[in-house]
Amino acid sequence: MKIDFSTDDLDDRDRIPFWVDVASQAFYSHEFETSGGSFEGRLTSGVVDNIALTRCDCGPCAVTRTRSDTLRDDLDNYIFSIRLQGRSALRQDDRTIMLEPGSVILHNVCKPLKIEFLEQTSSLHVSVGRQLIRSRVGDIDAMQVLSRGAPTTGLAVDFILSLADRVAGVDATLHPRIANQVIDLISMAVGADGCKREISAPRELALRRLKTGIEKCLADPNLKPAQAAGLAGMSVRYANMLLAEEGLSLERFIVQRRLERCRQALADPHQSRRMIGDIAFAWGFSDHSHFTRRFRAAFGMTPAEYRTQHGLAKVRA
Repeated sequence: MKIDFSTDDLDDRDRIPFWVDVASQAFYSHEFETSGGSFEGRLTSGVVDNIALTRCDCGPCAVTRTRSDTLRDDLDNYIFSIRLQGRSALRQDDRTIMLEPGSVILHNVCKPLKIEFLEQTSSLHVSVGRQLIRSRVGDIDAMQVLSRGAPTTGLAVDFILSLADRVAGVDATLHPRIANQVIDLISMAVGADGCKREISAPRELALRRLKTGIEKCLADPNLKPAQAAGLAGMSVRYANMLLAEEGLSLERFIVQRRLERCRQALADPHQSRRMIGDIAFAWGFSDHSHFTRRFRAAFGMTPAEYRTQHGLAKVRA
């Protein structure tokens, strides 16, 4: 990643205004306070397709995101944060979490929050659209504090830390695939680790279990609603009731996820030599004409037109 901003070369009177402006662009609109003295901060950032990686190093300060701030920038993101150094207190929804070196947390930037950085801190953050996580494990309303000792969380953290060190040298054509891996790893961490804590929300846990099972079996052309529900240990009726809150049915969700996987493959330069039919069949579609109709209805163009729009050479369907 490259250094986007540092206060090192600024006069003391300019540091905070410049810092607030850059940090608001990197994360979200917020109010900012320091306890006095000369504030020091550095932001290092990089974009990998539809996610943003940002390392933040800063001295003691307080960040407050108000309801007005959430309305002003209208963001719909989660932030997955890995604390590398220092302590801070994060408050959201009348709940306070103490973050220390090694802490891992997922929180929702659509809601007001306050973070008090108690000392010199360093953190690595992944900003990702809520819908990308929601489509995999359901909606996550409250903050999730994850255990870095949990296998899935540890795997996600290790991959993200390694990516932050190497992203500058990675071929940009690989970014979509890497971003999907990051989103999948974060989703698995939240799904596996979060399930141990949220026993008070059985419907949410059931929805996550249902979606996780579907993701594992998307490539199976024999995956039908009854099988998907059975894998999650529930009836088709109950599965449809859970998904209805998102305006979906079990069958529509399966098709939606398959279409999204196909869309990603069609936009991937490293898969440009694959036939469109091969991609469709690999993600569970058994009829090419049916796939083309579904794809056009979802994305407003045929698979071949979508591939051409992304500057990839035409190949046989």
